[in-house]
Amino acid sequence: MTLLVAQLAGAVPTSAWEMVSHASAVTKGVLLFLALLSVTSWGIMLLKWREFRSVEAAGRAFVADFERTADLEAVRELVAGEHGAASPFGRVLRRALNFFAEMKPGALRDPHAAPLTGSQVEALRLVLDSESADERERLGRFIPWLATIGSVSPLIGLLGTVLGVIDAFVGIAVSGSGNLGAVAPGVAEALTATAAALAVAIPAVFGYNACANRLNRLDGALESFGAEIIALMVREGRI
Repeated sequence: MTLLVAQLAGAVPTSAWEMVSHASAVTKGVLLFLALLSVTSWGIMLLKWREFRSVEAAGRAFVADFERTADLEAVRELVAGEHGAASPFGRVLRRALNFFAEMKPGALRDPHAAPLTGSQVEALRLVLDSESADERERLGRFIPWLATIGSVSPLIGLLGTVLGVIDAFVGIAVSGSGNLGAVAPGVAEALTATAAALAVAIPAVFGYNACANRLNRLDGALESFGAEIIALMVREGRI
């Protein structure tokens, strides 16, 4: 018994790396899967951060130019510019102008053309809402993965912990030793899966909330921009 305790004591890991390297195959598999989820979540967060930063910068520049335009003819030239192609606001405005041109061919260049009817204005609103929803869908790609990783990772870690504890108790039953020195290493090894899962889930949840908040702000800005487009057409007498 003394020899067994000495051997167990010598096998106790003294660092996190030793705990992982001496872990069972099940625990290593869970940790590897969690590592893949962590890399995926951080990659998505970096991708969305760069995308939102680019879109917001282009959007601010485009809206500033839009507010300085005097008529629809100047707006048409603005849409064709660099900021119009890179900004979701530019794409929403382009869709509105295309719809207007389809309803009233040649009316964009003719300030004395007949205005849109009531039903056409309602259709224009629907087109603006649809284009805004498409932009939200495009910018929201991969964001739900952060919520999935944040909610699933703790469950995966818990599964790894339960399997690790079962494996540890089976080992204790086989060895016939039930003292604390024999139990603690196996339980500690099993708990590494839960700790790793929390380390994966917490940043993913923060990233999801941050991305969702920015996406909601952009969605509200697109909705307000659609109202500004209609207001410009009213001032021009096109509605």
